[in-house]
Amino acid sequence: MPDDAKTTNRLHWEAQEKELAALMDKAMQPGGQKAVERLAKQGKKPVRELIGQLIDPATDFFELGVIAGFGMNYPEVEDVPCGGLVFGLGKIHGNWTLILANDSRIKAGTYFPITLKKHMRAQAIAERCGLNCVYISDSGGAFLPMQAEIFPDDQQFGSIFYNMARMSAKGLKQITLSTGGNTAGGAYIVFMACEAVMIDKLAYSFLGGPPLVKAATGEVISAEDLGGAKVHTGISGGADHFCKSQDEAVGKVRELLSMEKPRRPLIHREDPQAPKLPPESIYENLPVNIYQGIRIREILPALADGGIFLEYKKEYARGRGDNIVCGKMRIGGIPVGVIASNGAGIIFTQSARKATEWIIRCSHEKIPLLFLQNSPGYMVGSASEHEGIGKYGADMVRAVACAQVPRIQVAIGPDHGAANYGMCGRAYRPHFLFHTMRSRTSVMSGLSAASVLLTIEEKKREAAGKPMQEPEKQAFREKMAEKYGGEAHPFYCGARLYNDRVLKFDEIRKWLVMALEVSLLEPIGEPSFGNLRF
Repeated sequence: MPDDAKTTNRLHWEAQEKELAALMDKAMQPGGQKAVERLAKQGKKPVRELIGQLIDPATDFFELGVIAGFGMNYPEVEDVPCGGLVFGLGKIHGNWTLILANDSRIKAGTYFPITLKKHMRAQAIAERCGLNCVYISDSGGAFLPMQAEIFPDDQQFGSIFYNMARMSAKGLKQITLSTGGNTAGGAYIVFMACEAVMIDKLAYSFLGGPPLVKAATGEVISAEDLGGAKVHTGISGGADHFCKSQDEAVGKVRELLSMEKPRRPLIHREDPQAPKLPPESIYENLPVNIYQGIRIREILPALADGGIFLEYKKEYARGRGDNIVCGKMRIGGIPVGVIASNGAGIIFTQSARKATEWIIRCSHEKIPLLFLQNSPGYMVGSASEHEGIGKYGADMVRAVACAQVPRIQVAIGPDHGAANYGMCGRAYRPHFLFHTMRSRTSVMSGLSAASVLLTIEEKKREAAGKPMQEPEKQAFREKMAEKYGGEAHPFYCGARLYNDRVLKFDEIRKWLVMALEVSLLEPIGEPSFGNLRF
């Protein structure tokens, strides 16, 4: 690629990532400095500061779902920054731990539908990867104007406590640090914990607060006397540890997890090596035009240890089999099987067959899979149908669905149609799914959708005797392209938790190391591919 094109690419993606950084800052600082000062008056610190104290010194907190909750347009609330909830992965005494915290700066920590979805996603990661959970709880329970979308169904409020019970039964500790008021459903995050820590004159927990108690029984009582830390640690037994400050409480949680058995990834791991190419090369080698073909072999050396990539069937069906590149490399010393889109990314019959074989091989070898997604879909047309694109594409989808090894997807371009399935999109339950600012996830591209919908609209208008004029057609195309393009954007997808995080290109490798380590803490089962037919 010419140097001027590389410079153009790099400057474009750096500008895009500045927009991402601005949105993340907005999510992490709801209410600005005034909100922080308001917390300080209550004797509280922002939750991310508490998390920083909780994890091991000089280690990172890998926060997920940061841009969740923007543009939701709920009744009375347009945005729920960060979904009202902070969650991610950090090490406590060397062990990966799931940490989940209510942010009381956002509607007093109440739960919206997106808050529940985020909470449930956090618990799903913890249960699947066998992680202990720490809940920093400060919640007013359900956002009452939306109770019908929050309370009664599966995967709504009750599922939080169901999950806590099930994980505790599996031996995954559920530790709650109560840093504020926990009312109604919020109270169960305290009471359902294996062990709960409460802070004097700061933490409260009750099924009904003083106003409800007065209305129901006529009793007049303070929050402290009804369900304060002294009540629940000294009288009711609803909590287990009494602390006088947030700092003491954080130390207590670390102490409770201090005797956990050290856990390491269950795979042969070599000493990590630096990649051959710097991360800047990723910026330079990914075109500004999202639908322009890429050379994935120029990207992989910036991710692989030592830049070493052992390619599988490199010469197979050049031009068709080459649209998916398969092989092995190590990331942070951990072996991983790669299925990566190449060129225009369209999946031909030969590409699908190669990918299917590779997924099955890696499953039998019990090594994790990394999908680098840049595909607009499977090839259409009579030639492809006659070659069996439907069957061999379905085989690829079956293999992805049945692969028992950890699977991670990173979308670095188009992510449309059935290619989303074959490259391990959200419905195929990857252990982690990351987008970049170049990703676009939807049933088809905005331009394709506009073309299809225009054809339908033209027929309707002709049947009504009101054929569309060219200016109307152009306006319709632009409207549909904008709608579908907007719904495919990583900000839209991140707001709705269709991904776990939108990554900058230069942090992909670091996040993959974390994701591989966490995903490999549980044993890998034996392969079984059900109704896959060769």
